[in-house]
Amino acid sequence: MKTQKYILVAGLFAVVGLMARAGVTITVGHLGNDDARPGFKLPNVPPPAPANAARNAKVAIVDGDSDPAGGGVDRLTDGQLPGQADDPEQNFFFNAGSPGGRLRLDLGNIQTVRQVNTYSWHPGMRGPQVYDLYASTGTGTDFNIAPQMGTDPAMCGWRLVARVDTTSPNASENGGQYGVSIADPDGALGKFRYLLFDVSRTEQLDGFGNTFYSEINVIASGTPAAPAAMEPPTQFTVKTADGKCDITINTAAAPELQAWAHDRLAPVLAEQYPKIVAILPSAGFTAPDHFSITLKPMGGVAYTSGNRVVANSVWLKSELKGEAIGSLVHEAVHVVQQVGGHGGENPGWIIEGTADYIRWFKYEPQSHGADLVWLRRLRHFSGHYDDSYRITANFLNWVSEKYDPNIVTQLNAAMREGTYDASLWSHFTGKTAPELGAEWKADIEAQLAPTKASAPEK
Repeated sequence: MKTQKYILVAGLFAVVGLMARAGVTITVGHLGNDDARPGFKLPNVPPPAPANAARNAKVAIVDGDSDPAGGGVDRLTDGQLPGQADDPEQNFFFNAGSPGGRLRLDLGNIQTVRQVNTYSWHPGMRGPQVYDLYASTGTGTDFNIAPQMGTDPAMCGWRLVARVDTTSPNASENGGQYGVSIADPDGALGKFRYLLFDVSRTEQLDGFGNTFYSEINVIASGTPAAPAAMEPPTQFTVKTADGKCDITINTAAAPELQAWAHDRLAPVLAEQYPKIVAILPSAGFTAPDHFSITLKPMGGVAYTSGNRVVANSVWLKSELKGEAIGSLVHEAVHVVQQVGGHGGENPGWIIEGTADYIRWFKYEPQSHGADLVWLRRLRHFSGHYDDSYRITANFLNWVSEKYDPNIVTQLNAAMREGTYDASLWSHFTGKTAPELGAEWKADIEAQLAPTKASAPEK
């Protein structure tokens, strides 16, 4: 038996493979957390194949237990890929705290196997793959179809094909998306009916080192060696973190944002929507249990009408590393506000200011998009509290910190119920909105003054 370690480098991936038989090569494609996308478009490893011999195989756990949080062994061959990095229901993994286990694929008959590919995705130590692959025709007199852990399969009718270990000594590099391709460049791996995966966990520090396996492909004679990628759908629905709302995102008119919508936008909205609902309650109100987002080329940035959000895909593409996600968190606030239907009685400056308040002071305060850091960057500070958007967001934050921490909630509830009038400011804070605005302006100008005074003369 010949054992050799391969290290391949090509762009954003690192590869480690151990070859068990002469002639067998192991290629591993890896994309880190920042670069992984649905579809598994990995360097040097073909994407999962819609048609392959594993699709009709019977998968069984020979030893070990499936984690109840996972999707079960059927996920390994169903052709359905996870839509994001931490998607337990779309993956199979052995139970937390266990050392791993053994899986058997029964192809149904003896076939010429040219390639075995395995895919996994997780942001941490459940991303890498560690397993030994065995194969057998199942015809030997000594054949044991279900060798338990502790039994050497090579001693009971199985052939060791490859040893795989894609972990990195640098723990910070282990997260992401992996594809492992086991093949023989000179021909086929062999004629087999059964494949046995002796799976180990990736680390011993805690119980959460069992890999999230997304898919297993078996490329037999007559199936394409490099099939087209399975793309994520142009329209998909995700459930919010509390399970109470479905968010449908449509990228049919903006295919260039398809992966971003799946991998970046959807997880944020799923997490943030329940938090927005918690900030804006009112008596007898139930937040929408479904809303849609359509991305398409258009003018402006975005707008919300009832439970429908439409956003400019051209602008979003230019802001993928900037304001793209935050702008849609702003629109999600409008979905929850539900303040329409009362004519012009609800001030637009409060509506937009509330959406920017939740965005800049609750969702992404670290961006400093409406606080004193941002104000210092302005060429001119008007001090008009009702200027809407970020200016009003700053004003609302100031009022909530100095006078009433529930001011935003109470004003939105009144607008939603159609009972808003200007006297509410005095009712909640003891001062009118103009009086609060004047005090806020003086306070902000006092904080800005030292910076202006110390600025060099031009």
